[in-house]
Amino acid sequence: MKSRLRYADIARTGSVAPKSRLRFADIVPLGSVGLRTRRIRATLSALGIAIGIASMVSVLGIAASAQADLLAQLDRLGTNLLTVADGQAVGGGTVPLPATAPVMVARIDGVTAVAPTAELPSVHAYRNDRIPATHTGGLSVRAAEPNLLATLDLRVARGTFLSAASSQYPIAILGAEAASVLGEADRIWVGGRWFTVAGVLRPFPLAAEIDRSVIVGFPVANRLYGYDGHANRIYVRADVDRVEAVSGTLARTANPANPVAVAVSRPSDVLTARLAVAQSGTGLFLGLGAVALLVGAIGIANVMVIGVLERRAEIGLRRALGARREHIGAQFLTESLLLALLGGAAGLAAGAAITAVVAHSRSWTTTVPALALWGGLAAALGIGAVAGLYPAVRAARLAPTDALRTV
Repeated sequence: MKSRLRYADIARTGSVAPKSRLRFADIVPLGSVGLRTRRIRATLSALGIAIGIASMVSVLGIAASAQADLLAQLDRLGTNLLTVADGQAVGGGTVPLPATAPVMVARIDGVTAVAPTAELPSVHAYRNDRIPATHTGGLSVRAAEPNLLATLDLRVARGTFLSAASSQYPIAILGAEAASVLGEADRIWVGGRWFTVAGVLRPFPLAAEIDRSVIVGFPVANRLYGYDGHANRIYVRADVDRVEAVSGTLARTANPANPVAVAVSRPSDVLTARLAVAQSGTGLFLGLGAVALLVGAIGIANVMVIGVLERRAEIGLRRALGARREHIGAQFLTESLLLALLGGAAGLAAGAAITAVVAHSRSWTTTVPALALWGGLAAALGIGAVAGLYPAVRAARLAPTDALRTV
């Protein structure tokens, strides 16, 4: 048939008729015909891709925002803070630190600051003197020196911290959690005496015990509550380059007679562990997003196959008018790519919006990795290509005579 037509063209015009061509500028308008004529179906098909891309982008964005917040905390709080605390005896029970431990620790080469604290186990704080003694709210009363503020790099939310003068009087400083439990009162009932609240601290992630404490001066603890002079927790700041070396000598220096009964820790490891947990959880949610993308891809493939069956007459007419197989295939493949691209764009916008809302609610800096944006777009296009490949090939192989039988 083709040979006869070409011979007829030669006989009539003296030359061979040019082959049908599909310009690049015509591919997008031609490929969008199905989307424009079947808008509801196209929207529902793109929704699957949008959900998958949105879930992946939001997971990556929220994880990146959380990690950025943790890293910012580590940078601000430092990784050179170490703690020395009472340890456990082999047979059970607590082994107190020697009274000389703070002085000895301060002599270690590489130590820049030392701040001893002592929890007063028999002393509790209440809003007023009418609260039952058993309702402690999980708070502790802790004696400390004024240099605790600088050593831990604490921030005061309201009022002032202890000074050499105020440590002599019944004045208390509330940790962030202690302030929420005791309220905004100017005076609190501490161990059977009224204390004036001089300040409230901001939350300090590296020392949760400080957040739950009511802090008083050592002289007051000694005079009113019989403090024996033994610190049960010492906060140590070391040179950044010598943290490991200092950590290795703290136990032997704090308690030479029984170094195994000294608990040495690095609080920044807690934030680092939280960072690792956040990273490990990201993979699980990415897997769920990939499943959503797979479902979306199957939906697009299903819609495209149905579209080929419904548009057999259109395909046969275009083939009869000179369109080649590759033209038909390009049309349906372009339609699949456009469908995935629309869903991907909607998913990127939704994922970025979700990330921004979550980050704002938790006071994080909104961070959406470029990999999530470009990767999401590439994934959408890749899924569109894979999902539309079989329907495009099937449409291209459809013979004009078989297609026109449905007219």
